[in-house]
Amino acid sequence: MEIVTVVTKKQKQDFINLPVKIYSGDNNWIRPLDKDIEDVFDATTNKFFRHGSCVRFLLLSNNNCIGRVAAFINEKTAKREQYPTGGIGFFECIDDVNAAKILFDAAKKWLTERGMHAMDGPINFGEREAWWGLIVDGFSPPPYKMNYNKPYYKHLFEHYGFKEYFKQLCFGLDPKKEVDAKLIARHAIIAANKDYRFECLQMNLMSKYAEDFKTVYNSAWVKHGEGKALESHQVQAFFKKMKPVIDPKLVYYVYFKNEPVAFFINLPDINQLFKKFNGRFGIVEKLKFITMLKMRSTKKIIGLVFGVVPQHQGLGVDSFMIVEASKIIRLQLPYTEYEMQWIGDFNPKMVSVAQSLTTHQSRMLITYRKLFDEKRVFERHPIFS
Repeated sequence: MEIVTVVTKKQKQDFINLPVKIYSGDNNWIRPLDKDIEDVFDATTNKFFRHGSCVRFLLLSNNNCIGRVAAFINEKTAKREQYPTGGIGFFECIDDVNAAKILFDAAKKWLTERGMHAMDGPINFGEREAWWGLIVDGFSPPPYKMNYNKPYYKHLFEHYGFKEYFKQLCFGLDPKKEVDAKLIARHAIIAANKDYRFECLQMNLMSKYAEDFKTVYNSAWVKHGEGKALESHQVQAFFKKMKPVIDPKLVYYVYFKNEPVAFFINLPDINQLFKKFNGRFGIVEKLKFITMLKMRSTKKIIGLVFGVVPQHQGLGVDSFMIVEASKIIRLQLPYTEYEMQWIGDFNPKMVSVAQSLTTHQSRMLITYRKLFDEKRVFERHPIFS
């Protein structure tokens, strides 16, 4: 077996095409759009190259590609950890611990040479919202930009010495069922207070809703460890990116005396549409995609993010928003499946909220960490208070 660095056009194409062989016959796998993968490794499109670097490796056997991995360093986050920590991702491999070891060793060597003392994986050279974690339970067709992998990958990671850094939990429900009676009772309390108002997003006021999202997010999430405050240009770009796929009747806000105090952002699961495109997204595919969106060809909703400002938590605002949203989904919309995107087990408050809103855990992923010095004490992701 031979490890090679991805440099040539053919090697880049081999990197894209390997999963087609790995997942041949697996009906749950949905081929990612080639462009989405290529963009991660394109310095002109991925802003993380401004403060980071990456490399890709292929593993060959008799000139046949049998494995791949990417290694990367995000300089903004690498030094925040107890030990300088890089990342690996986009791992694919045949069921062979020796082949996996060669790939992991190549990534480890590259990271070590650049001052890293540990590596997390599988993660993204980008935000946590995409390509993050290894599926260990719930091997069903994944939402857009969620990792999917063979069940044996868990053994490949753990055999090499990766340890569980945190679990990522997803939750599902039948959106056509009536919500729990306890939520309805709590909803009634807020509904009786005329200072509260529920509303769906209006497409002609997208910029305004982006700013309202920023207000709630920076109050609800940042203070308990979810990251730094968002700036206007970031949320405006995020909403602009979402705009082509938004169903406005799936994006909800609650206001108190006209001030935003809660949001619940959901999107149609476009990955169910991309399954038909076999990785391509040219002009023909884009036209088909637009048509399918208008026809609401996807029947699944993905819950992206949920937040309530601290001053209004524990009052029933969350129940108020959920019950109002449920009325719209049950009575007006054609969606029949719902899955909430992953929530880290380091955030027990949000896990508890998700469990109260949904009916079952739909899948679980794990983000692993490998310390290069095995004498050091391993610690899991800190718990948010």
